[in-house]
Amino acid sequence: MKKYCLDLTVSSTEALSAKHALIRLTHEEPLPEMQPGQFVEVRVDHSPTTFLRRPISINWADPSRNELWLLVAAVGEGTRRLTRLKAGDKLNCLLPLGRGFISADESGARRVLLVGGGVGVAPLLYQGEQIRQAGGRPIFLLGARTAADLLELDWFKQVGPVHITTEDGSAGEKGFVTNHSILQREHFDLIQTCGPKPMMVAVARYAREKDIACEASLENLMACGLGACLCCVEKTTEGNLCVCKEGPVFNIKRLLW
Repeated sequence: MKKYCLDLTVSSTEALSAKHALIRLTHEEPLPEMQPGQFVEVRVDHSPTTFLRRPISINWADPSRNELWLLVAAVGEGTRRLTRLKAGDKLNCLLPLGRGFISADESGARRVLLVGGGVGVAPLLYQGEQIRQAGGRPIFLLGARTAADLLELDWFKQVGPVHITTEDGSAGEKGFVTNHSILQREHFDLIQTCGPKPMMVAVARYAREKDIACEASLENLMACGLGACLCCVEKTTEGNLCVCKEGPVFNIKRLLW
């Protein structure tokens, strides 16, 4: 898939929590086709301490509005600057990068469980919409530390049923996503997950036990996004692979988890 380096224009920046922001971007020309699970590498300008681009999952792509959404967690100087962008600002993006989730048409799956934790929920919204449009049924299982950390719930609910866990029990069922009762009540054809590695490892273990096909979107450090710097190498059944180029989405059968 062809890659582009574009100066996108910020349409809006919306604070979703104390440390999360939704950035909507557009361009004077039609944006390239983007797949759920792919990501962009964004350049952080005017930061004396941020030298490398930051990899951010594609949260949503809307061809009808020529709009791209990025869900950003402010965890360092670079991402804090991104959350302070204003309408009209420019953001240089290298996109689309990596390999995304298998589509509903390719997998043949109709009941797909999409499991996310923290800012890892970002690519699942777009993937869920693609599944819905293909005639499948996306079911979301979202985890967070507290109710205040749950992101984009209204959008998720427009795409499919949403089930929630929080570590403190302030919303949904108390505990981790792999403790949710839906995993014992319902059957799924496919599981796709993104979030903290311990969460994804637990989801992969559940999928193997239930003999359910499963994909995981890895969040390794990705400095270049092109497979050149080798920062994101992951040990797999096929040897060491660059997550930014061969992933970030992998079938769990390829992972040594």
